[in-house]
Amino acid sequence: MKTTAAAAVTVLLSFLALLPIGCGKAANPNHTTEATSSSAVVTLCDTNFAAQTKQGVVLVDFFATWCPPCRQQGPIVEKVAEQLRGRAVVGKLDVDLAPETARRFRIDGIPALIVFRNGEPVKQFVGVTEADELVAAITSALAVQP
Repeated sequence: MKTTAAAAVTVLLSFLALLPIGCGKAANPNHTTEATSSSAVVTLCDTNFAAQTKQGVVLVDFFATWCPPCRQQGPIVEKVAEQLRGRAVVGKLDVDLAPETARRFRIDGIPALIVFRNGEPVKQFVGVTEADELVAAITSALAVQP
């Protein structure tokens, strides 16, 4: 019986090591919360979402790692982030790791992309969306920025 309990604890600890801890610190080295030199995309979660979206214009890509269309959307979002670096923030939020925020914005289908201006959603897309359409929505939101 001890062996079974020990094995269960080992499996549980292995699983927990893959989960992000407080969004800012993760045991998984591939999980980051800030843009790196190779990426202009910020990782968002339930704990940092409000702070990251409260000022300026922010595009948020609501996605899941298991979703093929989301994987197709990823490089498009990266391209938009590079194109608008310094003018708008582009972030990604994994709906499986941030269920509260996904529920708050009623994300039922992914990928879903929302343009926020000063914390308020101003434009939403569902499904794979091309870069020029996203850039146009962000540029429009920037034009009415106070």
